[in-house]
Amino acid sequence: MQTIYALLDALLPIEAFQFTFMKNAFLAILLLTPLLGLLGTMAVNQQMAFFSDALGHSALTGIGLGMILGVGNDLVSMLIFGIVWALLIVRIRQTGSSSADTVISVFSSTSIAAGLLILAKGGKFARYSSLLIGDVLAVTPSDLLWLLIALIGGIALWCVIYNRLLLTGINSSLAASRGIRTRLIDAAFVVLVAVAVMLAIRWVGVMLINALLILPAAAGRNLATGSRQHALFSVLLSLTSGIAGLLCAYAWDTSAGAAIVLFAAAFYGLSLLVRALRKR
Repeated sequence: MQTIYALLDALLPIEAFQFTFMKNAFLAILLLTPLLGLLGTMAVNQQMAFFSDALGHSALTGIGLGMILGVGNDLVSMLIFGIVWALLIVRIRQTGSSSADTVISVFSSTSIAAGLLILAKGGKFARYSSLLIGDVLAVTPSDLLWLLIALIGGIALWCVIYNRLLLTGINSSLAASRGIRTRLIDAAFVVLVAVAVMLAIRWVGVMLINALLILPAAAGRNLATGSRQHALFSVLLSLTSGIAGLLCAYAWDTSAGAAIVLFAAAFYGLSLLVRALRKR
């Protein structure tokens, strides 16, 4: 890590990055935001904008169940429960018994209520209240390793399933007729989102994770003329929002997660203006 820190000092000789915690936060944003940007494009295209919200809420339930079962690592509890929860959501959604937004809303409200019920027992919720807003400045070098693994694995899986996932999102019947195993593709996508959300939740927070996943993708969709441009703009806007938000949070001594989301919201507003100007 010392070599990486020295490289950052040489490339970014500014006051904010003289502190190790700022360097760690900056590296976390470089690793996390591109993955969220990519995943956000498909969540927007498949009209699953609140899917990550339901998964974020499930983090509380995962921790609560892990505590009851004696699991010592909160991240392991969140990952296991988040993946199971994601697969349940997509399975019920595939039955067609309810619309996607209804299924997601049911799972979202259920998971946050269950999590609060378990964690609030005996007044213990205060210990986990930081999960609501997150703290990117608390990133450690070992966290960065997990984020690097997630980024590499996420991009590799994305390259393998992207075209099939895109066709499945547009017309699942057509995709199935071409031999695509649509249920398997949907499951792979939601598991990937679950892993990304659970890894990010401690630094972005339950309240903000959905916005960070969706806003750059929504803005990218307004600017793009094709699927490749959509992915590119989404990643660039997510990355730019992350860096700008981190620096502003340091300068103003405020929440980095909130600052990042506000920059993403500002980019979304600008994208609406650009789109309106194009139509004239």
